Amino acid sequence: MLLFAGLGNPGPKYAGQRHNIGFMAVDAIAERFGFSPERSQFRGKTREGFVEAGGRREKVLILKPQTFMNESGQSVGEAARFFALEPHHVVVFYDELDLAQGKVRVKLGGGAAGHNGIRSVKAHVGDDFKRVRMGIGHPGHKDRVTGHVLNDFSKAERELWVNDLIDAVARSAGELVANDDPKFMSEVARLAPPPKFDTEDD
Repeated sequence: MLLFAGLGNPGPKYAGQRHNIGFMAVDAIAERFGFSPERSQFRGKTREGFVEAGGRREKVLILKPQTFMNESGQSVGEAARFFALEPHHVVVFYDELDLAQGKVRVKLGGGAAGHNGIRSVKAHVGDDFKRVRMGIGHPGHKDRVTGHVLNDFSKAERELWVNDLIDAVARSAGELVANDDPKFMSEVARLAPPPKFDTEDD
């Protein structure tokens, strides 16, 4: 079994924020593969189902921690311990400031890069879990970071790249189950190419 944990903050106030793109991704996976209705456990919201991968079906537990971002690891760690999962069976989806909007990168292990949710997961699960880093772009100055991540995606952003990216991640989830991270990244990029922005001077 695999644990797909999306990071975000709970409640309708935060639902559309850039910091919640992890929640959006796992919700889309659960919907695409017809997972069970949502229920409360492990200090989070969970859904269970199967994802097709290479001709086989793998059981996946979707988890959205309800502990708020900075304590995400409490929920993820509780679920991982309950099912006796090794860190490499845990896949965490989250927003990444240091990636351009719409880009997705997957890696196993590594640092937290200033992401408090990842820092919390590391503290409760260990280092060697898989990270699906979903680029939201950097606002350009560290003083603007908090406002950037805690603001909603604009309607234009959703139409330009967010909706397509979320759909592409869900459609490609079988590659994560098959442990083919390069193919997952290439499929996401093929289905939802990152937007091109005009960088020329006015």
